[in-house]
Amino acid sequence: MTRPGLARTALLLSAALPLYFLLAALGTKFGWWDWRTGLLTLIVGWGPRLLALALLVALVALAVTLWRRPRDGWRTAATALLIPLLGFGYLGYVRSESAALPPIHDIATDPADPPMPSPELAAARARVGANPIADLAAPLSAAEAYRDARFAAVADRSIAELSREAYPDVAPLRVEAAPADAFDAAQSALAEAGFEVTTLDAASGRIEAVAESFWFGFEDDVIVRVRPDGAGSRIDLRSISRVGVSDLGANAKRIRALSAAIRKRLG
Repeated sequence: MTRPGLARTALLLSAALPLYFLLAALGTKFGWWDWRTGLLTLIVGWGPRLLALALLVALVALAVTLWRRPRDGWRTAATALLIPLLGFGYLGYVRSESAALPPIHDIATDPADPPMPSPELAAARARVGANPIADLAAPLSAAEAYRDARFAAVADRSIAELSREAYPDVAPLRVEAAPADAFDAAQSALAEAGFEVTTLDAASGRIEAVAESFWFGFEDDVIVRVRPDGAGSRIDLRSISRVGVSDLGANAKRIRALSAAIRKRLG
């Protein structure tokens, strides 16, 4: 193979990587395989190996093209090298973010008295084999998913403790509006966010909705509870991932966004 040909091969291999990761994510979303295959096997398992292979081929191509004149193809090889380097950089970023956050996936504005899922929502989660609804005050080790050596440092701590430390700004939303107006504002915020509202119970002030991620189609359940609070209302939110152990801060981010949207609607 000629040196320019080797450089082109390296570029083709590197250029295929984004397509591979895209296929792994969208295949999960459209049900071609389950989330464990898409995320854990194709991306977490094989992703770094394929990045390493592309990086190695690109390095060899770059070295060969620069070895002697004419140095045809070195720019192509350098471009091929850039793609896996960016991939490793992103993986490093995700891992650093993950290490800085607690390995939890159930966030509530009031961990001591969180909104609880309705029987219908609990049944819907059970049908798809979702994570069990956690007791936020219990130690993590009470859940089977956390009985692993990698969680030993936090096994005796509760989700409530960990979430308060990691997300101190996630708190109940107190507004001056009447409960009926607060309920309508919460419903509008959920609809505008694109969530599928599954429960609307104005009498009890409960709303339940499903949020779906774009790439993988992961579904998280959102529960809103509106109660009278003096002359106004108190709004509590809870966001729970159906699969996985760590949500990388997604549920807290969702609650923050919904809280801001509700407050904006109520002035």
